[in-house]
This record gives sequence, C-alpha cells and structure tokens, in this order.
Amino acid sequence: MQLRDYQQKAHDAIFTEWEEKGTQRTLLVLPTGCGKTIVFAKVAEDCVKKGDKVLILAHRGELLEQASDKIKKVTGLGCAVEKAEQTCIGKWFRIVTGSVQTLQNDKRLSKFSKDYFDTIIIDEAHHVLSNGYQKVLEYFNSAKVLGVTATPDRGDMKNLGSYFQTLAYEYTLPEAIKSGYLVPIKALTIPLTLDLSSVSMSAGDFKASDIGSALDPYLEGIASEMEKYCKNRKTVVFLPLISTSQKFVEILNKHGFKATEVNGNSKDRNEITKDFAENKYNVLCNSMLLTEGWDCPDVDCVIVLRPTKVRSLYSQMVGRGTRLSPQTGKKDLLLLDFLWHSERHELCHPASLICNSDEVARKMTKKLEDSAGAEMDIQEAEEEALKDVQEEREKALAEQLKEMRKRKKKLVDPLQYAMSIQAEDLQNYVPSFGWECAPANEKQLKYLEAHGIESNEIPNAGYASMLIDRLKLRNIEGLATPKQVRFLERKGFRNVGTWKFKDANSMISRISANNWRLPKGVQASTYKPEGVE
Repeated sequence: MQLRDYQQKAHDAIFTEWEEKGTQRTLLVLPTGCGKTIVFAKVAEDCVKKGDKVLILAHRGELLEQASDKIKKVTGLGCAVEKAEQTCIGKWFRIVTGSVQTLQNDKRLSKFSKDYFDTIIIDEAHHVLSNGYQKVLEYFNSAKVLGVTATPDRGDMKNLGSYFQTLAYEYTLPEAIKSGYLVPIKALTIPLTLDLSSVSMSAGDFKASDIGSALDPYLEGIASEMEKYCKNRKTVVFLPLISTSQKFVEILNKHGFKATEVNGNSKDRNEITKDFAENKYNVLCNSMLLTEGWDCPDVDCVIVLRPTKVRSLYSQMVGRGTRLSPQTGKKDLLLLDFLWHSERHELCHPASLICNSDEVARKMTKKLEDSAGAEMDIQEAEEEALKDVQEEREKALAEQLKEMRKRKKKLVDPLQYAMSIQAEDLQNYVPSFGWECAPANEKQLKYLEAHGIESNEIPNAGYASMLIDRLKLRNIEGLATPKQVRFLERKGFRNVGTWKFKDANSMISRISANNWRLPKGVQASTYKPEGVE
C-alpha cells in the first residue's frame, strides 16, 4: 500500500526519533480518519524487518482486532494475540496485539522476559498515563515506544509530555480538511440554553449522572431543533447516560426520525450498527460507546449532548463524522452546538477542535454564539477570530515593546525579538514535554547570549531549543541578527527581524557614517528595505 504524503512523513519522522536522535518514547498525532493504523502498521513491518518483536498495545478488543486486520491487509504479516486465554508465547509471529487489561496482571507479565519486546506501539495513546499502561511499559522498559493518537489531551489533565519525550509528527485537522482527506466541518450553534450550573464534577469532567438529570427537561426542545436541521442527514448523538439515550430515541421517533440506540449492554450491538450503516435508521444515539474504534463514513451530522471539558473526548466524538464518503455524495459534517450555561468551567466547543490558543477559542466561540442559527465553517470562523485576537494583542503589546526598545541593554528581549521576526509560535509557546518544562541549560543560555538574546528572560528549555533552532535557520537564510534588531529598533525602525542581514548591516553602516544619527530623508517608523512587505 502506498502511503499518503503526510503518512510517509510521519513514518520517517518516527524512525528519525528512534534511530538518529536516540529518543526512546515518541508520539504521533493524526486526526481521526487519517489512517493512523496504516502508519503504525508500516512502522511495525519495518521494525520486524530489522529483527524486532513488536507489541501493539490497546485497551479495547475492537482496537486490537482492527490493528490485526489492518496489519494483515497493509503488510501481509500475521499477528499473535495476548488477551484473556490467548497467548503469544510459543508462537512464531513477530507482531503481537495485546490487551493492557490482560498484560497488567502480575502473573501474566512474569511469563515474559523484560526484553521480550523491542518495540511497543500504543493505540489511542491518550490513555497511556493510566496505571495499567504504566505498569506494562515499566516492565518492558528497554523497548522503543510509539504512542499513536488523534487527541493528545487527557481528562485528568496530566500531560502526555510527562511520559513521551518528543512529538515525532503531527498532522492537524485543518491540514487534513484543506488537503481533502477529511470533510469540512460546519458548526451551528442552537439558541437553546441548557443550564449546567448544578452539575458536579468527577475525575476532572462533568458527572454523567448529573448531566443526565440536567438534560432531561431539554430533550423535547432539542428534538424540535433537530427537525429543522437534521431531517436529511445521517446523525450520531452522544448522551451522558443509557437511560437518557433510550428516552431520547423515543422522543426522536415521535418527531418523525428513524432513531435507534446502542450501548455497552446491547446484545445485538453489531446488528444495530450494521442496520444504521445500511440506512435502516437515520439517527443513532449512544451513551459514550462510539467514541473510539467505530467508523461509519457517511455520518454527516454529530450532536454532542454530553458536555465535556476534555478536548480529547470531544474530538473523538466529532471525529465520528469527519471521514470522506464520496459514494454517498457527503459534502461536509454538520456539528450542532448548544448554548450550555456553566458559570464555573470551560466547556469544549467547535473551537476546541482547531484552536491552539484559549484566547482564539473563546473569541471563535463568541462569534459562533452571536451567529446562532446560522452555519459557519469552523476554519473560516477560526481565521476571523485569530485576526481579531492578533489585532488586540498587537495593540496591547505596543506599549510594552515601546518600553523594551528604550532599555539600554546590550541584548534583545526574547519577546521583542519574537514580535520583530513575526514568530507566532515563539510568542504563543507553551511547553508540552517534560524536558521542555525544565530550566534552560547553561549551554543553551550561553549560545543565546552569544547571539544577542537576553538569557534571563528565557522561561524554559523548550523555548530555548525552539529559539536556537530559529536562530540557526535565520542565519542560513541570511536574515537580520538579534543584535541588529536591538540596535535598529532602538533607533525607531519596526520589524527589523523581517529584514535581510545585508540590509540591516547597510543601514547600521549609514547611521555609523552619520555620527550615529539617522541619515537624512530616512523615516525610521515607516522605513522598509526593498523587498520587505
């Protein structure tokens, strides 16, 4: 099977981390529907070619079966199974699909030597910080580890960066939509306010039983709203409780929908999802069962009636509807969002799918709420929100930068430098991995000072590393140095970081030749070298 361009880049980046950089534990992030199983199948195949024994580790039987089937289809390789009464010991297969619930058992683990597996691949790796996963990984602690997930957040707010050392590769949802690998998402805010102020918290998220009680009075109104927007769409509804889900199915059928419900106790679960796939029903309600490992590509409407603070959970729910379905003429995914009222907690909204900044997400959510009743493309809404935030931020920073430029320092402040070179990633940087959060080391600080950056203002090792990489790249590209930026911006020039080195050097020489005053006819605040926009 020929990998897509981003899948090949992901594959290569993983081996670069393991083999060239010496990283033991790395992470791959691909949106739902972008073939993460295909990527790790090819990774497993290449590990086997190198003589490795590979463990595919997951927390649900469906995921293990999918992995085994995909590996067979993509690579032709068979898999042994380590689950319940099945064991891989004594089998000749070099790839094993293993249940974390089975392997975390002390008696089961003790049957393996600690170096039995050379490589471990964790499917749905956002679960990796749980005790069961950590017990298995600590036992096979010499193995290379790849975590694969569509959603890198966790409900208990522990950061995956505390376990994984690097992010090998990330392909974002907007990139996938723009490239045509996923359908566009249209968000529609429904002007029906649902009150969550009485709902309590459990394990870092809203308590499902409380949500169910709070939701009951609104189900009739929600069904009425769905009549306006969902009659001609294939819809999946996520609800907090089985009882709420079952009650909502009855209401929907009274409103003219062909609705059904599936839950973990459904004996005919496979038959129900098959009937839904074959259009015997047009609405499928579930109580958090279909968040992982289930796909029905022609789903073109998702309704989240299980409000959550957890971005990973929200992304998994919405991801059930982002896949392509050319044979059915699917054009987009309609995501219905309600005006949840909660005074205490930040809820996930459509903005949570694509916004890296909380500030931009809040602005985008406000835009969607202000246009309640009208569909908005989430990428267009994000672009508008980002533009607004950037304008506000530039105004707020203007005075701060004005003061920075007046400081009689020999070195440039990192924030001033980031603004000057128009580096949004440096301006908005938040550390993710454990090593990034540590203080910058002496070697990093010396390098930065030698290149004109004020080292006392460097917040952590991750920021220092990113800044050093940027300095090296700018040097190759022949762009202005931090020292040139500091000098010329103190003279009143703007965004000197966008200038070429030779242009900055030429202006400094002219100022020097003019007894350190601006040359006649040069207006610093508006001056731009030729070629700079």
